[in-house]
Amino acid sequence: MPTSEPQTISYPAPEARPHRYEDVAVDPHVVVLFGATGDLARRKLIPGLAYLDQSELAPDMQIVATSLEDISRDEFLELAKSAIDEFGTHKLTDEQWRRFAQIVTYVPQSAGSAALAEAVHAAEAKLGPDVRRLHYLSVPPKAARAVINTLRDANLVDRARVVMEKPFGTDLASAVELNDFVHQTFAEEQIFRIDHFLGKEAAQNILAFRFANGLFEPIWNRNFIDHIQIDIPETLGLDQRANFYESTGAYKDMVVTHLFQVMAFVVMEPPTALEPRAISEEKNKVFRSMLPVKPSEVVRGQFTGYRELEGVARDSDTETFIALKVGIDNWRWAGVPVYLRTGKQMAEGMRIISIAFKEAPRSMFPPGSGVGSQGPDHLTFDLADNSKVSLSFYGKRPGPGMKLDKLSMQFSTQEIDTSTDVLEAYERLLLDAMRGDHTLFTTAEGIESLWERSAELLADPPPVKPYPPGTWGPNAIHQLIAPHAWRLPFERAWRESANNG
Repeated sequence: MPTSEPQTISYPAPEARPHRYEDVAVDPHVVVLFGATGDLARRKLIPGLAYLDQSELAPDMQIVATSLEDISRDEFLELAKSAIDEFGTHKLTDEQWRRFAQIVTYVPQSAGSAALAEAVHAAEAKLGPDVRRLHYLSVPPKAARAVINTLRDANLVDRARVVMEKPFGTDLASAVELNDFVHQTFAEEQIFRIDHFLGKEAAQNILAFRFANGLFEPIWNRNFIDHIQIDIPETLGLDQRANFYESTGAYKDMVVTHLFQVMAFVVMEPPTALEPRAISEEKNKVFRSMLPVKPSEVVRGQFTGYRELEGVARDSDTETFIALKVGIDNWRWAGVPVYLRTGKQMAEGMRIISIAFKEAPRSMFPPGSGVGSQGPDHLTFDLADNSKVSLSFYGKRPGPGMKLDKLSMQFSTQEIDTSTDVLEAYERLLLDAMRGDHTLFTTAEGIESLWERSAELLADPPPVKPYPPGTWGPNAIHQLIAPHAWRLPFERAWRESANNG
């Protein structure tokens, strides 16, 4: 990078572009990125902002980056360039990079709230009168309070929205306390508690499948659905996060903030409209309808070797794996179990939702025909970036006699022309926050409801059971789900798109 101050370099003004997203006008924004040198910022937020800047989806932006690192703007731009090159899903041309670099400034937190305010006001002056602020708190939960205080001291609350990362509290008391603290500075409509799982195309596809198709919505209830699985195993370990994870564990880190949020999309009632307030209310109804999580219906696991990691107690009872059964106590879902599983160091990294339908009577089929031998019919959503949907069912095997095999119909976003238009989850959520769209974010009421229903488990968790790395968790998971079976590992691989060779 050049040693001269980048502010003195003059680039041609960017061509005017539409400042509209989904036909909604979006005001120019100053994005204040706290924790700008951290892992999440490097992997997701900086590459995402760089792509949005050169796309036609985002409004005009200026970015004020800040972190604990006492570095210069030049040094931060070097870090940002390497992050985009290494982690960006959309690679930038040299011209696109120069354009992005022009809108970025850096203020170390050691400079104080006055210096931050000065940088934000200077950025706003470049964008005109109708500018808004988006404060992204890419910081550990324990640092969130200090950032909120900084924003209040810097008088950067007006015309602002604040995005907060998980976990939002560790139990009901801490969640209520944190909500009360943040509400002293920001109104609830200004707060966006982020869950990147809901930003994925496949998660939103659940709403389309359910509510846009007469084929599925009439059977989306206890009369036709036997059970539901939400399964998000991870092959990743903890690397340098073990110290953080030791005080959190899989339930607080993943289940409350991710899996329960996805579950709400699967089981919620039809909203009065596909608009944020209506969808948030239906999600909150799900959380209020949840039965308390029973310790007897939970399996906690810990991969062997976890206790040897730096920052982990040698007698640690923190779970790196959890599987649980929950119930929704309302008319639609009474008696239908929902099984959730997630963990570190597991056999495969997958993100699936599987809807198991009740089996048909078998009396008309001769013994040995194969009906029912491979389990119930399933509708399966794969929440990977290349989202896929599969419907499995029984069909007759060609030839004499009545022999049945399990067949499947599959769809992938890779197979449609607009697949290249799919936004990465954080890109979508950044845009939604700029629009003030709370559809994919969690409310204070929702998160407090989940912690309330978790109280019994948090007070008396079952002991962790060891499991070897590279497996599907402790053996007790099979007793938990009996007489059913886990959908993962799949017996059949997903069909790859013909376009991919």
